Amino acid sequence: MRSLVVDYQTSSGVVHAVNDVSLEIEPGETVGLVGESGCGKSTLGKAIMHLIPANNGQIVLDGQNITSLSPSAMRPIRSKMQMIFQDPHNSLNPRRTVGNLIAQPLQVAGYDKAAISARVAELMTQVGLPPDAASRYPHEFSGGQRQRIGIARALALKPKLVICDEPVSALDVSIRAQVINLLQDLSDKLGVSYLFISHDLTMVQHIANKLIVMYLGRIVETGSAETIWKHPAHPYTQALLAAAPVADPHVMRSRKRFVLQGDLPSPTDLPEGCAFSTRCPFATDHCRQERPILRPLGENRRTACHYDLVDQIESAASASVSSLSRKAEEKYKVGARA
Repeated sequence: MRSLVVDYQTSSGVVHAVNDVSLEIEPGETVGLVGESGCGKSTLGKAIMHLIPANNGQIVLDGQNITSLSPSAMRPIRSKMQMIFQDPHNSLNPRRTVGNLIAQPLQVAGYDKAAISARVAELMTQVGLPPDAASRYPHEFSGGQRQRIGIARALALKPKLVICDEPVSALDVSIRAQVINLLQDLSDKLGVSYLFISHDLTMVQHIANKLIVMYLGRIVETGSAETIWKHPAHPYTQALLAAAPVADPHVMRSRKRFVLQGDLPSPTDLPEGCAFSTRCPFATDHCRQERPILRPLGENRRTACHYDLVDQIESAASASVSSLSRKAEEKYKVGARA
């Protein structure tokens, strides 16, 4: 995907939901896409799936530009990419049996009845459901089981890419780990790639190889999930990590907080410079005047910030915001772009 742009026209103006976003997903790779609600991550996933149109940029799958393909031209491409939706209840037709729901993409693809029956049984076994439950209806299953049905349906045509749009956020905490482990096992076994969309960094940490952090329609940091988790380079990434829940109450109470200040800009009227400058304790006049671009920061890592802050962000969690604002330009500025 290259320089993708998705805008919405509203009564208040144009909402820049996805603004010049580029990313790559390798075969068998799981890429985590994280950010606050409203940052554009779900819009990005839907644009890739052609559920909403892109205003600009390119979506490339297996070397083919599919951005402007018509619905009929997209039909043979659909088998290569599928989607797991957030709500396992509303994404399943309550009037159809589970077997029929999983079989539907196979029927559209032209499989015969015998092949469909065998494939449905195979898929149900793969996701941890008994094949003889195919005659039951979605309401007869728990939330976690319904999401397993959604996963089976998404994998029916052996896609190369699956967009996972908050696939565990509607589930009980005790069930989330089971579904995450299932997705990992299926990726290892089938070689399928995931774009795993979530606002919960603790979930993404366990499944993603690479992490992409979005803020108001733009990527602000990208790199290996392990590196970003341990050493975030962008203040917004650190704020997301600080907000992530920790199971140990002693650790939760003792860890330093990184509380954002200021107001979230309107998506219809973004700041001239860095969109995060209204909430960033490191922001300077340079940040407010010029938008930073994604620049290399070590091997296979990039950040959209004028400053190198990896070593300073942790200490910033306990420093006063006013003090940081005064000293940021002198202490943390390196290689500012003119």
